[in-house]
Amino acid sequence: MKNLMKPGKGSCAQAVALAIAGLAFAQPGQARAAAADPPNKPTRTVVADTTTSTYPTKPIRLVVPSAPGGGTDIVARVVAQGLSDAWGQTVVVDNRGGAGGIAGVTVAAKASAPDGYTLLLGSNGHLSFAPAVNRNLPYDPQKDLAPVSLVASQPFVVAVYVGLPVNSIKELIALAKSRPGTITYGSGGSGTASHLGTELLMLSGGFSMLHVPYKGTGPGMVALMSGELQFLMAGLATVMPQSKSGKVKALAVSGAKRSPVAPGVPTVAEAGVPGYEFVVWYGMMVPGGTPRAIVAKLHAEIARVLKSPLTSERYAAAGLEPISNTPEAFAAQLKQEIPKWQQVVKAANIHVE
Repeated sequence: MKNLMKPGKGSCAQAVALAIAGLAFAQPGQARAAAADPPNKPTRTVVADTTTSTYPTKPIRLVVPSAPGGGTDIVARVVAQGLSDAWGQTVVVDNRGGAGGIAGVTVAAKASAPDGYTLLLGSNGHLSFAPAVNRNLPYDPQKDLAPVSLVASQPFVVAVYVGLPVNSIKELIALAKSRPGTITYGSGGSGTASHLGTELLMLSGGFSMLHVPYKGTGPGMVALMSGELQFLMAGLATVMPQSKSGKVKALAVSGAKRSPVAPGVPTVAEAGVPGYEFVVWYGMMVPGGTPRAIVAKLHAEIARVLKSPLTSERYAAAGLEPISNTPEAFAAQLKQEIPKWQQVVKAANIHVE
């Protein structure tokens, strides 16, 4: 992927800001309203619903399209443990990093049997951004996958290498403008949340950096700590432990408000880029054609897991917020988000070659 940036173009930044304004995760009221539009019909043959009452009767595979250690992986392990405890069946987390999450999502989307024993824990990076950036995906998130529920959201943290001579967003922008295209920034892969969140920041702040994609934000964080990278946007749980130990510098959080996990870290908007906001959501999916009764059973159990005090405790420690919506509302949300992110990609002048 080649990113052709034109920093400093006010109209471009405004277009990005307008396009992304409606991309935050759906609140419960918004989700109910969105559910008026029915989801796309599955393209695969529906499995006969003969074992729904006893489901699950064997271990379940939960595909995570990223390397261990990133935000998606953290959410997946919390939900997987909750489902395992509730059902007495092991939920095995299967990390499939690489290709910006495309490899892992494809594994789940093309599962041989849509019977509820293959799940996918994806994010808007995998399900909204990737389709907007890459028109030739090996899967269609609205046809090859069926939504179950949103499960979490979180802001990202803007972090820099400890050796970079900046201590604020304003100082970072000034340094980047003095060295256009020479400061390196990492991501969890081309088209992922960490990639597009950074591109949006560069457009909004009028500066440029050099993109270096990794197989997940976990490996990206290792590179940032070593000085191989100078900049990375990643989840609170990935960044803050390293920031508190002095291995990286946390400059700002990407959400509209400060995080309870890092109350001393300002928002990007407070730190010098007014109007900037970027939030990541995580959602559970199954292969298209999975029986509706199994989807409903999964949705109901996930809703109970999200209400658990243990889940709330683990989420809070990672800077996550539990959220949920109906399968229908989740499908409608995806239908609305993808074209909006296509506008963002166009405004950011990102091209896939």
